[in-house]
Amino acid sequence: MATVVTQPTYTVLPLDAASWDEFAELVERNNGVFGGCWCMGYHPEGCWSGLDNRTLKEQRVLSGEAHAALVLDSDGRAQGWCQYGSPDELSRIKHRRIYEKDAPPQPDWRITCFYVDTKHRRSGVARAALEGALDQIAEAGGGLVEAIPEVTAGREAPGRFLFSATVELFEQYGFQRVRQVGKHAWIVSREVRPA
Repeated sequence: MATVVTQPTYTVLPLDAASWDEFAELVERNNGVFGGCWCMGYHPEGCWSGLDNRTLKEQRVLSGEAHAALVLDSDGRAQGWCQYGSPDELSRIKHRRIYEKDAPPQPDWRITCFYVDTKHRRSGVARAALEGALDQIAEAGGGLVEAIPEVTAGREAPGRFLFSATVELFEQYGFQRVRQVGKHAWIVSREVRPA
């Protein structure tokens, strides 16, 4: 007899004033995420500036200067997100020195960070978050989208270190490799049509 595995059902919402409490609960449930970053690492302020990252993130969200696709489970509890935004909003990037040596065309959007609750990894949350982010980007007018994920094929890569997701996941959504910028890191990009 075959075993039937059902995938969880997720709802994806934009991170905004209406979903802030769900986002904050997820971050607090996971000890501030990555030592208290609150997903501020790619914003101009960074996350290790000694400032109150929770307050900074909330201010950015409420003013529309922070974007993410927030993934909720069937109970309405947030289990992950995919952060995206304009290059001005997310000005800090990985591998900047190598990136700038032969910079690709300026993107309209960057996807910089994923987070999935530790108890919900490998259950489709990152995939749902990426789909949601691409849908939200399309609704905002689309354009060139860039990310710097890591190749995982042929190597062990602990999930906690894959906060920028995998090249393989992005390729499943039509992203193309542009250039390698780190041992396992690649710039990937694709054009997203407006909705």
